[in-house]
Amino acid sequence: MATKDLSQYDIESVPSAENMRFGIVVAEWNFEITSALANGAVNTLKKHGATDENIRVKYVPGTFELPLGAQYFAEMENVDAIILLGCVIQGETRHFDYICDGVTQGTIDLNLKYNKPFIFGVLTTNDEQQAKDRAGGKHGNKGDEAAVTAIKMVHLKQNFSD
Repeated sequence: MATKDLSQYDIESVPSAENMRFGIVVAEWNFEITSALANGAVNTLKKHGATDENIRVKYVPGTFELPLGAQYFAEMENVDAIILLGCVIQGETRHFDYICDGVTQGTIDLNLKYNKPFIFGVLTTNDEQQAKDRAGGKHGNKGDEAAVTAIKMVHLKQNFSD
């Protein structure tokens, strides 16, 4: 099965992020991967008009802590969308399943509770090479995709209030 390039998208289909505010929560676990995701997200937000002042980045110890870090953003910062960036690599135990299930459900719950976009930018891969391939490697950068999704979701919400 082929994986699309996560960094390829129709640039003209992305609204301006000039007046949008973003929080990005990054897991420190697998930091080589997650820092590349964060760089991709920040660069993509800026490419579409977001300013340094409107992008806040915070770190949590691991992927499981992403939903709580994102909740802190929703409660303590004036942001329009929160991007969660992490990386879980399959191991020999079911730990992978529990972490992935927890962060996925946590993200869903936050979207509904706060009525604002919480973007799931978590890699769930079989091995480290697959993660590298999706964090700026041959399959692009999931951080880029998460940033574009955040911009589009904020724009969608803003258009409902028109």
